[in-house]
Amino acid sequence: MTVLDDYRLELGEGPGYDPASGLAWWFDIVGRRLYTRAEAGRGCGGATQVAGLPLAASAMAITEDGARQLLLAENGLYLRDPVSGALDLHRPLEADNPATRSNDARVHPCGAFWISTMGWQAEPGAGSIYHYYRGRLQRLRDGVTIPNAICFAPDGRIAYFADTARGVVFRVATDPATGLPQGAAEPFLSGLDGGPDGAVTDAAGAIWIALWGAGRVAGFAPDGRPVGSIELGAAQVSCPAFIGADARRMLVTSARAGLDDAQLRASPEAGATFCVDLGFAGRFDPRVAL
Repeated sequence: MTVLDDYRLELGEGPGYDPASGLAWWFDIVGRRLYTRAEAGRGCGGATQVAGLPLAASAMAITEDGARQLLLAENGLYLRDPVSGALDLHRPLEADNPATRSNDARVHPCGAFWISTMGWQAEPGAGSIYHYYRGRLQRLRDGVTIPNAICFAPDGRIAYFADTARGVVFRVATDPATGLPQGAAEPFLSGLDGGPDGAVTDAAGAIWIALWGAGRVAGFAPDGRPVGSIELGAAQVSCPAFIGADARRMLVTSARAGLDDAQLRASPEAGATFCVDLGFAGRFDPRVAL
């Protein structure tokens, strides 16, 4: 395990990686910053670049043509120019509700973007999960307090998501051609030793979940059987992503939010971003279909 850089994030979230360009990224939602590494495919070395944002953002995907980034922010989806940083509103998202912001997201194997919202103060039931695909945005689920753990089986036939406040990870069948749910969601995991936060699936279909408060990323086979655990130096781990040319490294964000001075002194890596070498192969999200 390596601490990637000296930055300590209030609320780290939304790591991702584009294997075609070697670009890795992650966010500080509260700090309104986007962090990137241009050559993450070569390992955990290099320099982290920081871009200020005019609004809180939590996730990003690369567009099909590779020329733009689709940014999930507090009031909408924005197209971002990776050179200038200019933002253009693509689709509003709960823009009429200042009590909510964006949270977790991931791209389905077909190119659909599952995205989510939640209350700024984690108000019960204030959040929702949405599906965006080729210009159409539709709500899939409401009444969620803290939507997280959005990820998909490699063949696109299963979606996972969690409500961290309830401590439950759900799964639902999905159409591999569209990423839309087929049938009702059912509980998959509960009783974990931390709050299920961001998640990703590996090449074998196992789901790796950041456990907020437990300081680890835990792996589970598609049948729910534990398959591994990655211990980290911060209790409030928030989201993993596979990086590197062979998807055998994991980038993991964490948070300082809610910790007092004594806790921060005792945990100097709180809010750090970690890079972990793996003994198994992950998988990459595709680019998003506009």
